[in-house]
This record gives sequence, structure tokens and C-alpha cells, in this order.
Amino acid sequence: MPALQIPQEIVTRADVRRALAEHDFADAFRIIKQYAGFSQNRIAIACGLTPGKVSTIMSGSTQVTSYDVLVRIADGLGIPGGYVGLAPRPWEGEVVPPPDTAEVPVHMDSPWQTDVTVELAGQLTSADLAMNRRTLARALAATTVSGAHLLDSLEGWMHPGEGGRRRTRPGRLGLGDVEQLEESAKAFRTWDHRYGGGLRRRAVLGQLSEVAATLEEHQAPVVEERLHRVLAYLAGTAATMAWDSGLQRRAQDYYRLSLRAAHAGGDRLWGANVLAGMARQMLYNGRPHDALELVRLAQEGSRGVAGPRVRAMLRTREAWAMAALGRTTAFERATELARQDLADASADEPYWIGYFDDAELTGTTGGRLLELARQNPRLHAAQAGEQIRAALARRGPEAGRSHVLDRLGLAEAYFLCGDLVSGCAQTHAALDAGEQMHSARVREGMAHLYSYTVGHGASPTVREARSRLREHLAD
Repeated sequence: MPALQIPQEIVTRADVRRALAEHDFADAFRIIKQYAGFSQNRIAIACGLTPGKVSTIMSGSTQVTSYDVLVRIADGLGIPGGYVGLAPRPWEGEVVPPPDTAEVPVHMDSPWQTDVTVELAGQLTSADLAMNRRTLARALAATTVSGAHLLDSLEGWMHPGEGGRRRTRPGRLGLGDVEQLEESAKAFRTWDHRYGGGLRRRAVLGQLSEVAATLEEHQAPVVEERLHRVLAYLAGTAATMAWDSGLQRRAQDYYRLSLRAAHAGGDRLWGANVLAGMARQMLYNGRPHDALELVRLAQEGSRGVAGPRVRAMLRTREAWAMAALGRTTAFERATELARQDLADASADEPYWIGYFDDAELTGTTGGRLLELARQNPRLHAAQAGEQIRAALARRGPEAGRSHVLDRLGLAEAYFLCGDLVSGCAQTHAALDAGEQMHSARVREGMAHLYSYTVGHGASPTVREARSRLREHLAD
């Protein structure tokens, strides 16, 4: 067993993983010392090194190049061999992996009944509002459900709901109260798009909990239906905010709750939008087959009611999955169909799809071309850059998270084209735009961009961009 086990949530940090992969132990030791509370002496003793040796490593005056020292560091601190380019260490099988769920499990495979949906909302929000550092670490380690277990649990969306228990406690909400709740749901959604989900997640959870509590009472039918829709909108925002906080499994739980609430409120369009969000999450997690199944479920369930803008959005998710599967022709066909649908769009669609305009389609297309460019830069990188530049010209910083992601994508396109100067300029632009952005997706994009700066230490321009990325990712 390791002499000094680094906590799992620290050794798996993106900045620590990057430093270990590059054998940058000055940075790795600094982060471990800061966040794990280990002194230089404890690190030295655990690794079988002198305190002076650790001091020179942390100052940057000594580089770790010896295989023997590398092994002692890995074994002394419990760093998996693969993190530093070694074979798996003998003790790795002894390490207990983190659990797949947070301490309070929430089962989302229950019958599609309105009272069950309300109960699930209460369970989720109570678990999250009471989350401490320990349960947060476990929730961060939890993985999403995928495959048949996920897809089969969503089939209920296509069928009428089952009858649940009758509520006897009278409710007194009127339509004016519901309208205020609808406005608050809109405001939270706008905040999430503009600034990311890191700051106001608990506020959304509190509002979600209150709406669930009102649904425990017997409301007028029209009030109850609209309350279920508010619950669906808030749960959808909670999902994207959980994702932006790095809570992948919780995000999926809230997506599934949002789908159930949309089903209870008779909102098939929002349900399709939720399935599209779940598909996007699967694509980020490298599961394009699951994503394609989710998109198809959304398209089937919204057939006959989806307007041109919603249909176009679903087409882009289909195109994304095709690009991820390497089916370039199918990607191009789905993208063209999305453009045709969007050309027929009008203002007579739900407010929440208003963001999906020509700029959004162009930016999304550029992002998918960028994924193809990672496999074949010569064929797709320049085209990806052209599309992302067009998106940036049509939507500015007011687009919030999308604007920052566009900047990051354009920087990567330049790096793939071999244009280091332009790549670095866009890196700085992305860092400037993302200063107030509390988003795990933005942070992951910056971590991915960092890899393009490795190996170009002779360039002062690249060194400066890399230094800023390192500082940002170390925060």
C-alpha cells in the first residue's frame, strides 16, 4: 500500500493529471501540498526522498528524470502508474474505487405517476441541499447510466401516465402565483446560459423543492398542469447547472426528473428538449450510440407538434452523433436538413428554443467539424474555423457560455491548422471572456486546449498562453 494516500478527488483533478502526465512535479507537489495539506517533509518521507530534494523539485531547479525516483513518487503517494507513464502499480488493485452514486441514492425507474414524480423531486433536492463535502466528492465520482438500462427507463414518456394517489390537502395557488413561478424559472435559465451553473445551483434547487411541495397539495387542474411544467423547466436548469458543476450523474437524474415532469404537464416539446439535452450529455461522455437513440426518441415523441426551430435543434443533435460515429456524409445530410427546417422558423414557438438561431446552428456545426478535424485536420480544420468565426460574428459576449466555447473552439482550429500565433490569440480571448464563467464545460475546454501548448516551449507566445491557462486551471 502507498505510504501516503492522496485523496481521490485531488489525484483526479485535471490540473494534477496534466502535471503528472508531463512529469511536472513542481506543479503536482504544489497542488498536493495546498489541497491535501501534506507538508514537504511528509511528501519527502513518503517518497523516500530527502526534504532538500523535494524542495529543489518544487522550486523547478530539479527535474524528475530517473525511473527509480518516478516509481518512488508513484508508490509513495498512491499515484496510479498510468498517470505518470508507468505500468499499473502492484498496489492498485487494493484501492477501493469510489461508489457510483452519492450517499443518498435516488431511483429514477419508478412508475410514471405524477405523485411519484413529485416524490422524486423532493428526494433529489433534499439530498443535494444537504450535501456536504464528503457526499459532494462521491457525487463528483458518480457515473451516468447508459445503454439499455437508461433507454428502457425512458420509454414511459411515450405512453399515458398512470394514476397516482389522490392529494387531500387543499392548495391555494392561483394562476397569478404560477405566472410568477414561470418567470423565476425563465430567469434562472437565462442566468445559467449567461454565467454557467456554478453559483446559483442551490437557489434553483430551493425553488424546485418549493414547487414540488405545492404539488403535494390538491391544486386546481389548470394550476397543477402548469406547476408540473414549471417543475420540468426548473429540473432542466438544475440538470445543466449540475453538469456545469461536474456532477454528471446528478445532471442525468435531473434530466430524467424533468422528462417525467414534462410528461405529467403534457409538454411534449419540453420533453423532446430534455431528451436532446440527455443526448448531448451522452455525446460529451463518448456514447454516440446512446445519444442517437435519445434523439430518435425525442423526434418520435414530438412528431406532429414540434415546430421548425425544435426540429432543427434535434437535427443538429442527430448530426452531432453522426459526426462522433465518423459518418461524415450522414452528418452533412442532417446538418442540411436542420438548415432547411430553421429557414421556416417563426416566433410562434416556446421561449426556451428562441436561442436556436442561425448563429447557434453555425456554431454547433463548427464544433462538430472541429471533432472531425481532430481525426483529419487537413480535411476539416479550416472549415471548422470558418464556421466558428461566422458564429462569433453573429453572437457576441452576451451569449455567455456559448461565446466562450466558440472562442476555445476557434483557438483549437487554429492550432490544428498549425497557426500557433492565432491559436494563442484566441486562447487569450477565451480566457478573458471566461473570467466570470463558472462552468465545468468551459474548464474542460481550457484543459483540452492546454494540450496544444505542450511541446512548443521555444515560442514565447505559446509559453505566455500556456502560463495563463495553467493559472486559470489551478484556481
